[in-house]
Amino acid sequence: MSRKISVIGAGSGIFSLNMIKDLCLTPNLINSEICFMDIDVDRLDASYTLCKRFSEETGVKLNISKTTDRIECLQGADYVINTVLIGGYKGWKEGWEIGKKWGYRFGGSMHIMHDEAFWINFYQLRMMEDILQDIKRVCPDAWYIMIANPVMVGITYLQRKYPEVKSVGLCHGYSGIYELAEEMGMNREDITFQIPGVNHFVWLNSFYHKGEDAKPLLDEWVNGAAVEFGKECGTSCGIGPKAVDLYKRYGLFPIGDTANPGGGAWGSWYHTSPEVEKVWNEDPDAWFKGYFEYSTGQVEFIKKAAYGDDKVSDLIDGGHSNEPMIPLIEALSCDVERVVIVNILNDNEYVAGVPRDFEVEIPALVSKRGIQGIKTLPLPKQILSRMLRDRIAPVEMELAAYESHDKNLMVDLIMMDPFNRTREQAEGFLEEILNLPYHTEMKAYFK
Repeated sequence: MSRKISVIGAGSGIFSLNMIKDLCLTPNLINSEICFMDIDVDRLDASYTLCKRFSEETGVKLNISKTTDRIECLQGADYVINTVLIGGYKGWKEGWEIGKKWGYRFGGSMHIMHDEAFWINFYQLRMMEDILQDIKRVCPDAWYIMIANPVMVGITYLQRKYPEVKSVGLCHGYSGIYELAEEMGMNREDITFQIPGVNHFVWLNSFYHKGEDAKPLLDEWVNGAAVEFGKECGTSCGIGPKAVDLYKRYGLFPIGDTANPGGGAWGSWYHTSPEVEKVWNEDPDAWFKGYFEYSTGQVEFIKKAAYGDDKVSDLIDGGHSNEPMIPLIEALSCDVERVVIVNILNDNEYVAGVPRDFEVEIPALVSKRGIQGIKTLPLPKQILSRMLRDRIAPVEMELAAYESHDKNLMVDLIMMDPFNRTREQAEGFLEEILNLPYHTEMKAYFK
């Protein structure tokens, strides 16, 4: 049975290649039709060429096409994967520099000093909704799979407003559990776990190794080998000194992007000054510098690999990636029942204490029957209270501002930042962001 997978924003070559690689390793999905769409022609061509070469070299039959027309890409789609980032990295960097000038720091905020800053989310939310409306017109039975950030805001907003559309958010941050397990000397196939929460704020509340409770082993690692590991690991490491201290403070281990710069560098008390950051081996600026350098290097690698003389299959690891898209699609299409970590509304109270109409990141049983969330063990109140205050409340304020076009609520959102001190600080910062020449639409939008 042929299936069409449409990828919007396919110029993200490594993501696209990982998807093609996983498809080639999934016999149930051979003969699938893949359509790449991007408005950046050069990056689209490079991604398309690279993936087509890999498919041909591995002898797996995939019908891969490309287009710059979104409607053409959506025609006949069974699955629509959204990986779009509006405007690239320029908007992040320029906004962050303005934020620093006004006294904001990396450390606890996802709405100013992070890639989910409000001026990024504004354009991302509009794009996500535009694609969804196209899906409703062109391929209403398709699954809408959102990889692009902000997953937490996007899933909350779209699933509240469009419950009739089959949508789901995916994030690979939970795979940080495998880094922790490996450092503890465990094989990933020997562990089982639950890591519930909201996107970019998830905690290890169930951990088993070969069927036995692994918490005693985690305690042993935290109080022993983790000390030396913390001295040797890179700055802002997801399982470094800061994460270990949070485990000691709250009783559960933060996983993936929960506490590292990729998820907002929560909590702020580890980032009050460079001197404090040094104590905890934290340096979000250096972390993001490395991230940008890696991303730029990957773009260059894709171009060279796509058009070079070497076999693509010799340049790329042939194993499965950690991306959950293809396992999810295989489960939905072929009734290969499996558990996948997903982002959906908490409508069945999968995570106790989170509002029922808010996004949660949870395990779900996926099959032809769809995506069935699994109720998780309760999170302790100390973590739940922080989640409500630092993650859920700002998103609700952001959505209230977005839906009402209310500029005053945007100021209120900024004042929720841990490094905001006065209303004048928030208002001045907002005005400078809105007065950037490429934010004329956003400035007109918020009254």
